[in-house]
Amino acid sequence: MSSTTPPSEQSVTAPTAIACDIFCAVIDNFGDIGVCWRLARQLASEHGWLVRVFVDDLHAFQKLCPSLALDRARQTIGGIVIEHWQEPAHAGDTLEVADVVIEAFACELPPAYVAAMARRERAPVWLNLEYLSAEDWVADFHLRPSPHPRYPLTKTFFFPGLGPGTGGVLKERHLDAARMAFEASQPAREAWWLETTGRAPPPAAATVISLFAYENPAVDSLLEQWRDSAEPVVLLVPEGRISGAVARFFGLPSFTAGSHAERGSLSAHALAFTAQAGYDPLLWASDVNFVRGEDSFVRAQWAAKPFVWHIYPQADDAHLPKLDAALAHYARTLPGDARSALARFWHAWNGAGKPDWADFRRHHAVLKRRAAEWVGELALIGDLAGNLALFAKTQLK
Repeated sequence: MSSTTPPSEQSVTAPTAIACDIFCAVIDNFGDIGVCWRLARQLASEHGWLVRVFVDDLHAFQKLCPSLALDRARQTIGGIVIEHWQEPAHAGDTLEVADVVIEAFACELPPAYVAAMARRERAPVWLNLEYLSAEDWVADFHLRPSPHPRYPLTKTFFFPGLGPGTGGVLKERHLDAARMAFEASQPAREAWWLETTGRAPPPAAATVISLFAYENPAVDSLLEQWRDSAEPVVLLVPEGRISGAVARFFGLPSFTAGSHAERGSLSAHALAFTAQAGYDPLLWASDVNFVRGEDSFVRAQWAAKPFVWHIYPQADDAHLPKLDAALAHYARTLPGDARSALARFWHAWNGAGKPDWADFRRHHAVLKRRAAEWVGELALIGDLAGNLALFAKTQLK
């Protein structure tokens, strides 16, 4: 707590603050720590929780939080304590066990910490935060308890989802207002373009596309179609795994932040990999957003713009039913032709066929309306941090 907090306020708030520990093992890319860091910040800022994040990969974390120091075992950023989770895991040996313990994506807590949880006078609320899925079975497993085989502890599965009966997805309270303010302010948009690309905003006739994806063989075909487009296409490419393919298309040795290239109707800008707070304006500034994984997939939905999802590929195409489940929710109210075009394009971008930009683009107006409607539908489920905080409080009574 800040030393500037008046004593009277300290005495009131200190006993009621809920302590929360979030454990995150970074498996691949930035999705794991991206979700955990966003959740941590929201629980702290909107719910007043005292949050610690235990993470095993500070290098991946630093990409999303540039102020993070790589050489510190413990540090505090924005009021959140960050512990470098290393083997042998020290958690539980020297630290108090929190009121709420979140095991992100089945990462398995350190045995010493679990033993300390069992010794606690009052068992903590233990949640296993799962990966986001839109599949129907999620609602059946959400909030299902799992007793520990040895200790008097119960873990509860907490499932994010896109439908009723699930935990919802992360969304800060201020997000809609921030998006609408950006969209309503021409000076704000002009300043964003100058700061991000070094250029003025493109003409209204141009289609602006943000491209954030895993390696994807379909990208060459799309780049060719954008090059040959009847209307100008402006591509915004955050540095990442797709940058090499873009560089090859333009005949460049690399396509790093600050690079610009043009071919035919296509002009492209390479952007620096941004901290989380900087990603939303990129989505708001674009007409179509290509996103990947979980965190950017969720942010694209809140951006209220048409988007294309590159789901994390799994063996034996196990990811495709998850892709179709998300489409079933999102495209539910679309006219048949637009729904089919969206499905064809998403499937092609995920390895089944060749993406047809003209086919997708001709439904832009309908897809844009649906994107705005979907924001309202998704909000009805409640946001994940709020749903999680409410459930935890009912268990702590």
